[in-house]
Formats: sequence, C-alpha cells, structure tokens
Amino acid sequence: MRVTQIRNATLAVEYAGIKFLIDPFLADKGTYPPFPNSLRQDDRFNPLVSLPASLDTITNVDAVIVTHLHLDHFDDAAKEALPKDIKMFVQNEEDAKEVRNAGFQNVEVLREDTIFKRIQLIKTKGEHGRGEILKVAGLVCGVVFKHPNEKTLYVAGDTIWYEAIQEVIETQLPGIIVVNGGDNQFVGSGSLIMGEDDIYEVYKAAPKAKIVVSHMEAVNHWTLSRNELKSFIQEKGISSTVLVPDDGESYKF
Repeated sequence: MRVTQIRNATLAVEYAGIKFLIDPFLADKGTYPPFPNSLRQDDRFNPLVSLPASLDTITNVDAVIVTHLHLDHFDDAAKEALPKDIKMFVQNEEDAKEVRNAGFQNVEVLREDTIFKRIQLIKTKGEHGRGEILKVAGLVCGVVFKHPNEKTLYVAGDTIWYEAIQEVIETQLPGIIVVNGGDNQFVGSGSLIMGEDDIYEVYKAAPKAKIVVSHMEAVNHWTLSRNELKSFIQEKGISSTVLVPDDGESYKF
C-alpha cells in the first residue's frame, strides 16, 4: 500500500491496487474564513497552505471516503472537483442524504462488512473531543481496510484517544495506523483530535505498527506543530515508529 499525506486530513491511499481519497478538503489556500473562537482567528484564512499537487492528480481515484461533513473534510471545492458518479462512502444515512443533495449519485453508507473491489472496509467509532464539545462536534467515524495481500490499515479519523480506539487496535491488529494529530482546539474546548499524549497511547497499544500522523498545520485552530510532535516522539524514542509527513509526502508499506 501507499499512503500519501495531501493536506489537513486529506489522504490518498492506494490499497490492493485501488485508489481511495479520504476527507477531501480541496480549496485554494485562504478560501474560507478562519474558524472562530480559536487561535489565529484574526488573520489566518483557511486552508493555511496550498495543495501539494493538482486537483486532477488528487481526484484521480476509484472511491472517496468522507468520515464526516465538517468543512475541512469535505468542502465546496471537493464537491465541484469530484466526478458526480464517483463511489462515495459516508458514515451514516444523514451524511449520505447531504452528499446526494450535492449531486453525487453513487453514495454508500459504510458498515462493518462493506466490500469494495475485494477490499473489506470496516466503519469504526470515534469521539471528536471530550465532554460538552461532543454535542457540537457531532458524529464521526474511522475506517479499517483489510485485504489478504495487504497489511491491515486503520484510519482513525477525527477522534481523541479513548477505549473504542484501543478496541479497534486489539480486535483488528492493524499494521498501519493513521491518526489525526494537530490537537486542534477552540478556546476552552480541549482537544478535538489527538495531541501528543493521545498519539503516545496509540503507540503503546500498537508498538509494532507504523503510525502516520495527519491533520497538521492546515487550519487555523491547530495547537500542535509538526516540529513539536517530532521533538516529543524523539524524546520518547519512537521516531522510527511514529511518522510525521509533510504535505505531499508518501509512505509505502
């Protein structure tokens, strides 16, 4: 398989010969207002950085997986750029309705036993923060990829570390795990996605897996930088296991 960090939580995944695009956030740099009540809200428009490749290259895929419908995971630019007949996987019927309303004709809700071109796709749980912010953040999911010729891949999505993540690791035994790790926050909200300690918990639960950290430095409410995370994992002695890609960087597993 090949996992490519595009930007924010947007990933290109080539798995068992099939190309997937996950959480497409495809607007030009600076298109959207900053997320309010958070860092850099006064002067940093989203996305903070440009895409590392052309839209034609990024959207040349067999299927798209949208873990939830927040702007930085599925935006207007993605709705315009993606072919309306492309296979779209979403987390529930509510999201499916919205995606169909955007004109997409081939939308399927992920289950625990979804099969696409001989690849098993397993929807997993996530919690987009802790406490009261969950009421605002809404439902999210992750997905496990399985195929006899590949290592198991677990893309956790927008979630903090909690017992359901450990359960996925213990039951599915992924060899590759992608986590969203910019520790994004609103003022007073606490972490919306994983920070250093969450990522370290993932490592302790799966010390033999390769862990790829996505969702960094691309929208204004991030609080954990790549350099800070790299320093943290170096101190923990896990730099060879926890990978922190730049936008456009790929790993082959």
